[in-house]
Amino acid sequence: MAVPKRKHSKARRDKRRSNVWKIKVPTLMKCPQCGEFKLPHRICKACGYYKGREVVKKEA
Repeated sequence: MAVPKRKHSKARRDKRRSNVWKIKVPTLMKCPQCGEFKLPHRICKACGYYKGREVVKKEA
């Protein structure tokens, strides 16, 4: 088995652990039709509109 020749410093260890493992919050934007938050470039789940036109029929 491979064994490290020298001990890695705390700074080197912490650099490796830094931001890579953090979960990112999804970007949300307001739907221009109903004002609900939705993912960008996707149909609004609340009203069914995308780019100003109705794509999916939703019942009120």
